[in-house]
Amino acid sequence: MSLIVTTAHKPATAVTQLARDIAARLGVPFVPRDRSLAAIKEKYADCDLIVAAANGPVIHTAAGEYFFHLSMAELRIKNLINGKHDHMVNAMGLRAGMSVLDCTLGLATDAIVASFVAGAQGAVTGLESSPAIALITGYGLQQVTVDSDVDITGSLRRIQVENTAYDQYLTTLADNSFDIVYFDPMFRNPLYKSSNVNPIRTLANMNPLTPAAVQQACRVARHKVVVKEAAGSAEFVRLGLLTVLGGKYSRVQYGVIDCRSKMGNGGQPWSV
Repeated sequence: MSLIVTTAHKPATAVTQLARDIAARLGVPFVPRDRSLAAIKEKYADCDLIVAAANGPVIHTAAGEYFFHLSMAELRIKNLINGKHDHMVNAMGLRAGMSVLDCTLGLATDAIVASFVAGAQGAVTGLESSPAIALITGYGLQQVTVDSDVDITGSLRRIQVENTAYDQYLTTLADNSFDIVYFDPMFRNPLYKSSNVNPIRTLANMNPLTPAAVQQACRVARHKVVVKEAAGSAEFVRLGLLTVLGGKYSRVQYGVIDCRSKMGNGGQPWSV
């Protein structure tokens, strides 16, 4: 699917410049806003559309619109502040000061929660292979401000975004580079009620996670490799993830490999 970039109606100079910058960064055409959005969509019917607006860029796809927002991250953080647990944080064994490599950044919901828990002394790096998703998410992480909580805003700002494929990036890292390596691949059987994800599904990397990538992740991780999947997914078995954690009634679960011994769940080394 191709991309084009335009602006909101009657854009300010700064918005037009933002649109031009986005088009240049992605290497796609900039189309001046000289007609209605519907007319642009009709003319470029085979393209997804990024619209630059005063409050940031918005992706328009056949499945809907996506712009950066905190989704469930803010609620999950507030639950943690109030003493409640978070299944992802528990599966990671995440503590303040730890480092996390999120190999499938996407909307950054999990990365924001991880950044909050890891704190100012920790570090979160997010990898996103889709240039358009990386752009929208990266822009939001650097520009969105949570007026009610400076700590959440700080959590956004600390996330480093890399527009790259995780299978390639992992091979460039030294052993034990991060405490936690995390994957949230696009589910083979989508939870279509997750309306936040649907607009960008056509832009996302749909390739399944491979055992080779898991092996590389365990080489890179000092503590754990964690894979998020739909509850009861056959992916856990396919990838050899025998330890599966999560809430009894949750729609998602987490496969966990403890890499501190550099041994797989079956007692064999995670060779690469």
